Amino acid sequence: MRRRIMFAPTILLAAALLASCAGSSETEQSPATAESSSSTGSADDASQSADSQEFPDVIDAVLSANGDEFTVAVTISSPYDSAERYADGWRVLTTDGDVLAEHQLGHDHANEQPFTRTSSAFAIPDDVMEVIVEGRDQEYGYGGATVTVEVPR
Repeated sequence: MRRRIMFAPTILLAAALLASCAGSSETEQSPATAESSSSTGSADDASQSADSQEFPDVIDAVLSANGDEFTVAVTISSPYDSAERYADGWRVLTTDGDVLAEHQLGHDHANEQPFTRTSSAFAIPDDVMEVIVEGRDQEYGYGGATVTVEVPR
């Protein structure tokens, strides 16, 4: 009998704590905050469900030079990848936002996550020391985590 009485306050306390946590998470993150965090590509994006993630994340990029031309091997992660919606490409940008190259993907990579593909050759101006690689979602466009790569010269 005594044990039942001791469990009751513990259960009530646990329920009160859970209720206060649930209420605070709803008020702490407004829809605007949720949108901005999903488009910034932060490490917190990994904790999002596949349904709520709007953009694929570029998780690695290796830039290779061959004379005056460059190729980039890009590794992308998109947990929502399916035939209905998938990461459909990436682009290479200067730090000023100028597009140097774009690569399109023609199908989903649902059974290959993350996946790596290599671009065709493209030029990088001599005064560009770093490039940014950004993924593209076929529904929402460009966004998500990016990778900045030093240009090998």
